[in-house]
Amino acid sequence: MNPILAIDQGTSGTKAVVIDDTDHILGLAEVPIRPDYRAGGIVEQDPEQLWESVLTACRQALSQAGTPISAVALTNQGETVLAWDPHTGTPISPLIVWQDSRAASVCDELADHAELIAERTGLVLDPYFTAPKLSWLRRHATTEGVVTTSDTWLLHKLTGEFVTDAATASRSLITSLDTGDYDPELAELFGIDLADQPRIAANDEIIGTTTEFGAEVPVGGLVVDQQAALLAENCVNPGEAKCTFGTGAFFLTNLGQQATRSRGGLVSCIAWKVDGQLSYCSDGQVYTAASAVRWLQELGVISSATDLDLLAVDDAGGALCVPALAGLAAPWWRSDATASFTGLSLGTTREHLVTAMIQGLAAQVAELSDLVAADLGAPLTRLRVDGGLTRSVAFMQAVANLTGLPIDVYPSSHATPLGAVALLRKGLNPELSLSQAVVSWQPATSYEPAWSSDRAAQFRQRWRSAVELSLKASQA
Repeated sequence: MNPILAIDQGTSGTKAVVIDDTDHILGLAEVPIRPDYRAGGIVEQDPEQLWESVLTACRQALSQAGTPISAVALTNQGETVLAWDPHTGTPISPLIVWQDSRAASVCDELADHAELIAERTGLVLDPYFTAPKLSWLRRHATTEGVVTTSDTWLLHKLTGEFVTDAATASRSLITSLDTGDYDPELAELFGIDLADQPRIAANDEIIGTTTEFGAEVPVGGLVVDQQAALLAENCVNPGEAKCTFGTGAFFLTNLGQQATRSRGGLVSCIAWKVDGQLSYCSDGQVYTAASAVRWLQELGVISSATDLDLLAVDDAGGALCVPALAGLAAPWWRSDATASFTGLSLGTTREHLVTAMIQGLAAQVAELSDLVAADLGAPLTRLRVDGGLTRSVAFMQAVANLTGLPIDVYPSSHATPLGAVALLRKGLNPELSLSQAVVSWQPATSYEPAWSSDRAAQFRQRWRSAVELSLKASQA
């Protein structure tokens, strides 16, 4: 079989990878996209720039590979939405990025229905998810065209189909966790016309064909980015977990085929639908990870992400950081939360500020790890990680120190497209098991906790107190 082209359309850019049967990369291109962050919780992207990034990245990767492809896979940002004309594919609105919090007003109006929504969907009523943004767009931007997640628009541009996948749809707040189908009652609550929503496809389904990159080839392997990484890291058994450190940090744990609801503030969603069977995962989010590091860079505290390892020290000198630069997700679910540095003095140095930021991000991951353990009824034994920030030794060591878990770093920076490729392989070869479709791997490096459990517990208690102070300040 000829190689596969995998498109990883993310928040900070589009990556295109040409991959052979052994996950060897024949061609790779990345085109950055800079989201527009503005006051008032606004985070937007230009749809035409995003589409051009897809075309450019794919053509560069194909040129580098120098070989025909047999199929195309696509992963997407998840909860990023836009309005567009279903006849022409022309965008009608900007892309409203998953970090955008303007739809908080929609959630406030539906607060009395929060328990119903959580029980039906496994999610928390929060502007992070799709439906509030779709509703907000209809009210404040346009009543024309359709409003969908970005993957549906991209797939329409590629294939002419009107479709999303089961994992992406499960992030919408209008999809039943138990069935994987739209819930008409929830759609009505949000004022969303289901006639304008795409068909939900299985993740191993071939949904159409495209001629955008040469000869006509099938398109499949559709999946939201974080579930793609979960699969690539071979978390196919219940209790296996990974955390991706990209623009944000996303902590997913395989729950098997039981639609378990979290008792501690995590969300539950569909990991993938394969062979007609739904599999589930829990999901905890940290809204800012690499974006918090980029913020430090823009302020001039560091010149690049590589400075993390040059400046980080073991002790932040009493400084603490709550890096809620885009609000706090699980388990607080406070989109209005703001970031803070506390414990500063004239003796606080740049090294202390960088260390406090690193430790604050790691502390949020540790909170998620504890919630996963509570829901599973047993502690995690290891954590698999991927994403750009895994290149920072200081940050990975902080995650190990505060979670108390051994950390295994995925050997490729392309977990997301590799997960989509595994699903596409399954779609093209139905006789394969899901495990057979995933290429095995060994960690690039591993980290063991260097802090005692007492030291980690004391730090985390101080950090939680800082979170409470930050939340009170946000309400003032």
